[in-house]
Amino acid sequence: MDYENLFEATPSPMLVLGLDLVIVAANDSYLNVTRRTREELIGRYVFDAFPDNPADPESTATRNLEASLRRVLSTGDRDAMALQRYDIPVAGPAGGFEERYWSQINSPVRGRDGSVELIVHRVEDVTSFIRGREGGAAPDEGLGPRTANMDADLYIRARELQELNEWLRQAHARERETALTLQQSMLPASPPEQHPYAAVRYRPAVGSLNVCGDWYELTDLSDGRIAVAVGDVVGQGLEAACVMGQLRSALSAATRVTQGPAQAMEVLGRYARFVEGALAATAVQVVIDPVAHTVTYSCAGHPPPLLLQVQGAVEVLDQATDPPLGARSEDVPRPQAAVGYAPGATLVLYTDGLIERREEDIDVGLTRLIRSLARHRGLRPEPMADAILADLGVTGGPAADDTALVVIGL
Repeated sequence: MDYENLFEATPSPMLVLGLDLVIVAANDSYLNVTRRTREELIGRYVFDAFPDNPADPESTATRNLEASLRRVLSTGDRDAMALQRYDIPVAGPAGGFEERYWSQINSPVRGRDGSVELIVHRVEDVTSFIRGREGGAAPDEGLGPRTANMDADLYIRARELQELNEWLRQAHARERETALTLQQSMLPASPPEQHPYAAVRYRPAVGSLNVCGDWYELTDLSDGRIAVAVGDVVGQGLEAACVMGQLRSALSAATRVTQGPAQAMEVLGRYARFVEGALAATAVQVVIDPVAHTVTYSCAGHPPPLLLQVQGAVEVLDQATDPPLGARSEDVPRPQAAVGYAPGATLVLYTDGLIERREEDIDVGLTRLIRSLARHRGLRPEPMADAILADLGVTGGPAADDTALVVIGL
């Protein structure tokens, strides 16, 4: 399909904006309704092309539009604006501004990794309708009083919806603040200096209140060993985060009273049977012995950890795998395996959001991660974590799925 011709033929006026809000495309309908040429628009910051009318010091047009565009960038959701006045510059030597009214909708265009790459800014010119209503006449005299009354009612409802949208945004902001406070209280609060060998990256998904069901845990054991775990609860948002907190706390407690990761994961699996929303959650735990130079691990339905040996080989730790939590017979012991390493090796644990992509086998993503890890051999945990995220297309913005990444320097 020729999407460029489809865009040009669309009767609704549309702009395409980059992440910096610079105009990258405009269809013919938009050029016609604004009386502009492509040369006057393409490559310009949208608010340089369409500034506020200086003759109207109380205008909030650009401020309202920018707030809407920023919401799209931060949330990844479409944002519909209420009808509003937005005067536009008059083309030609006369200059000045022309009073215009618009209905505007801003929609995200996501890349393969789910992050916002572009914004489609669609507008409808409703100036004639607004002027007709303000003059007490129907926008089209031939439509009759019933149609005029319906149009006026729609206008009033649009204003009511705008007020409702604003109230919902404020409620969403309060809910998000509550969710973030809750999640911060449930995740490890150890200062970076306590674990200088570890780097952690946490990326919530689009539309998840910036909280998610992915989790991680670092536990210093009394004998000098270190337990590291990551897990993934089905779902997103506040409910998944609450389940995540219960599982993380349960595993932290079990780790301190059991003899190894298999036993700790067995206790966690039993506990998950009694937590609503925890069934089919996945987790993996490794216990690092810095004296014996061994990594012991057990996995419950989770993507396998990776061990980058000093000489550059990457080992996939998949010899102790089992079904997800709560999805196996209780009388069968969970598997456990161990592997040795030399000082200077690197251990990586992660959730499936790092490697899983739509319309792509998860093994493709795993191979991509292995190659990235080998390519950045020799980096310390912090820069290596950033390099891995960059290689796999997981940036600082919202993603299609929750992602947790833990890089341990051994």
